[in-house]
Amino acid sequence: MKIAIIGAGNMGGAIARGLAHGQYINASDITVSNPSNAKLEKLKEEYPEINVTNSNKEAADGADIVIVAVKPWKMEEVIKPLRLRQPQVLVSVAAGLTFEDLAHYVDPEMPIFRVIPNTAIAINESLTLMAARNASDEQTETMLKLFNEMGVTVLIEEKLFSAGTSLTSCGIAYVLKYVQAAMQAGIELGFKPQEAKKMVAQTMLGAAQLLLKDEQSHPTIEIEKVTTPGGITIKGLNRLEHDGFTSTVINAIKESCV
Repeated sequence: MKIAIIGAGNMGGAIARGLAHGQYINASDITVSNPSNAKLEKLKEEYPEINVTNSNKEAADGADIVIVAVKPWKMEEVIKPLRLRQPQVLVSVAAGLTFEDLAHYVDPEMPIFRVIPNTAIAINESLTLMAARNASDEQTETMLKLFNEMGVTVLIEEKLFSAGTSLTSCGIAYVLKYVQAAMQAGIELGFKPQEAKKMVAQTMLGAAQLLLKDEQSHPTIEIEKVTTPGGITIKGLNRLEHDGFTSTVINAIKESCV
């Protein structure tokens, strides 16, 4: 299987590194194109077997899967000259461009995937949203395997992309905002900034793993385990609710869902 990645920026570079580091695709079967050389040279230093080029057409010709990771407003000018056709598969990483938009740039019957990772893809811990059009079950399974090597991938309907982006891509910022606030409290209570960051981040990681490793678990269940009558945790939880914590989080996610 040959894969072309058009664009070696933050997202394209992260995808190239994730695939090259994984077990599903050989690095020698990946070709990355970019107009300038600096990012390609860095990528080549890290993974010498990856193929690099300044020509998008050269990268896409002969590729089974073409992943386009450029800014949304550049998609048309980048994709149209590639003249992609079945049985090639187009993967768009551009938020905001629908399947109908993308179908104008290629053979409208060809398989197209929309993929929206979050920034944790840089460390292979992304929550990636994926939707498919004109794709077989086998093609969809292949795409899930590819992106699951860079975190966790969830297949959804295209109409849920906006809501999913609010929960996952915007959601990283909201989670980090809590970490930042908790760090500030820790510093006020006497901890050094790096100590507070490590303590809060590890606590967040532990909380996430409690939910991810047990499908039967739920935040309410885990909260009850550490909330004793008359204890300090319930006092803090009640303060969060009195100050509108739950409503604020819900409103923030709904506000960013456009």
